[in-house]
Amino acid sequence: MSITTTTHLNFRGDARAALELYREVFGGELALVTYRDAHAVHDPSDADHVMWGEVRSGHGFHVMAYDVPTHLPYDAGVNPVFVSVRGTDPDEITARWKGLSAGATVVQDLAPAGWSPLYGMLRDRFGVVWVLDVVAS
Repeated sequence: MSITTTTHLNFRGDARAALELYREVFGGELALVTYRDAHAVHDPSDADHVMWGEVRSGHGFHVMAYDVPTHLPYDAGVNPVFVSVRGTDPDEITARWKGLSAGATVVQDLAPAGWSPLYGMLRDRFGVVWVLDVVAS
């Protein structure tokens, strides 16, 4: 038996834009189903929001997201989840960092750290905290 885990991010109306950014930064395929597509509209304002979405790339990146419908409570909280992106190529990690950093708040600059050749943390413009680092050899 084999299992995998996938980060699933919850938004209120920003899931599509967030997934589009992540596809731009990490590449891969974007798949979306709206509440309208699924015939699951409870409130007309939710019709074009994402009921199920993901970005999946051939090099292992996979993230899922949806828009919490308006009839359910939603509180993004403070640091409810970090998405960790770890790689072996400093240039690749730096490129991903640059892609995510537009409109972001940098928590820790991408720089050498005692445990990693490169480590950084930022909160993207959608409020998602990303940790990017290079595996120490």
